[in-house]
Amino acid sequence: MKPVIGITMSLEQSKKQFLSQEYSDVIIAAGGIPFLLPYTVDDELIAEMSRLVDGLLLTGGGDIDPTLFDEEPHPGLGEIVPDRDEMEIALIEQFNAQRKPILGICRGCQILNIAMGGDMYQDLPGQKKAVLQHQQKAPRSHASHTIQIAEDSLLYSIFAKSLIKVNSFHHQAVRKVVSPLKVTAVASDGVIEAFESIAHEFVVGVQWHPESMVAKDDHAKRLFRAFVAACEKRKEKSAVFR
Repeated sequence: MKPVIGITMSLEQSKKQFLSQEYSDVIIAAGGIPFLLPYTVDDELIAEMSRLVDGLLLTGGGDIDPTLFDEEPHPGLGEIVPDRDEMEIALIEQFNAQRKPILGICRGCQILNIAMGGDMYQDLPGQKKAVLQHQQKAPRSHASHTIQIAEDSLLYSIFAKSLIKVNSFHHQAVRKVVSPLKVTAVASDGVIEAFESIAHEFVVGVQWHPESMVAKDDHAKRLFRAFVAACEKRKEKSAVFR
């Protein structure tokens, strides 16, 4: 059976849950079965959901509560939904404990870093000088700026390149990562574009939106294939020990 990938959805204060079809489409194309995770703050339900699926895809969306990394709200902070933050952090803790693969995209990358002890810029243009345009005025599939990838990284082994172009749709960004995470890609202005865990087989965060680039970009396809392959490997390993 194909690996089942749990996907978080966007959540509004009105309690509306939704997801761009791009996320489920790329998981299907990469050989996985997408499973949308409904929002709850019930710890038992979150634990059970984490046991039922083989990997976790943390998607993009709105802003993150700065009190999670001990900061007061910046004037540039947008709308936050605390229930989303709470559930995603609980999911991350469960998946890391079970050593299941995690891929965080944009907001997902940021909440993954916070859950593992890091922090972030609440509003990149307002808190960091001389930054690139990280909220591009171009189609979502367009690669707008370059990133430099560390050669001693999982990301480099997937792409086989140290310099690629990515799209960009964020005003928040990862600021500091702590062990076991390490930075694996940066933009030319120094903004962190990717990180990974050195203590897990596949725990990766990327700041861009590869799900919007797969139609034209082979690197995006490779990333999702590698993620689903890691989920399949973890599923097979779990089956051996049952």
